[in-house]
Amino acid sequence: MTPTLSPARELAFALHDVARLFRTYSNQRAREIRMTRAQWAVLVKLRSGEGVNQRELADRLDLAPITLARLIDKLTASGLVERREDIADRRANRLFLTPKADPVLERLDQLGEDVAGRAMTGLDAHAIREITDGLARMRANLKNQLTSGA
Repeated sequence: MTPTLSPARELAFALHDVARLFRTYSNQRAREIRMTRAQWAVLVKLRSGEGVNQRELADRLDLAPITLARLIDKLTASGLVERREDIADRRANRLFLTPKADPVLERLDQLGEDVAGRAMTGLDAHAIREITDGLARMRANLKNQLTSGA
């Protein structure tokens, strides 16, 4: 006899499946404009904090520095991001968006709204708020577990 999962475990599996599908669908949609989901994330995170160095951005994105470096190389080659020398630390570079990134980010914002809208079809604003609050609580709980070493 197969044991039944608790509602909490059912939710954990559902979250994992939804996150995976979000990543897959977002990657598929990003390819419409010759972008990857990872590049999309870099551009959006960089827009909210231009002038960061690669290490800081890697931490914010929870990426390995070498992985981010490859993404930045591609975005630089595309003319969307530029590295500027850090006057306080000549070994480091600061990252900035170029004007060419503006229309790309505008298109990515539209794609993001479309992806979210399609995923949340049938959910009203109240349900979305409750899910968001629950996820924030779970995120805080997990971060607390990671930092407490439990």
